[in-house]
Amino acid sequence: MNIESIAVRRFREADIAPLVRILTANDQYDFPEVEGPEAMRRVGLCSAAVFLCAEIDNKVAGCIRATYDGARAIIHLLSVDPQFQNQNIGRTLVRAACTELKHRGAPTVAVPTTEDSQSYWEGLDFELLPVFLMLKTGAR
Repeated sequence: MNIESIAVRRFREADIAPLVRILTANDQYDFPEVEGPEAMRRVGLCSAAVFLCAEIDNKVAGCIRATYDGARAIIHLLSVDPQFQNQNIGRTLVRAACTELKHRGAPTVAVPTTEDSQSYWEGLDFELLPVFLMLKTGAR
């Protein structure tokens, strides 16, 4: 896949159904309250969010979600349709998101990752940090 044939644009409401399909296919749809249609709508409206989609031939091929709060930028989600994986779509989305985050003033960009995807992120010049990520569910 030629990188020039990948169009990156902001999320639109019409992207919800294809993105749910992509997230489900990639086993990234475990928490609909965080990844589902309503969450996508909220993220799309959030001024701190960068929510981009990649298109190939007018078909949604993947997405990236990140935020910048004025001090820290974090990539929260990267997902590419299995039929389009290994074609530079993820790399293109990461570069586009990092460019937007830098434009907004972010000095660095972080991404929570797993051992399985560590080498992918290192290939994009991310460095491993000795941190743990904790999760609290509910508003208590």
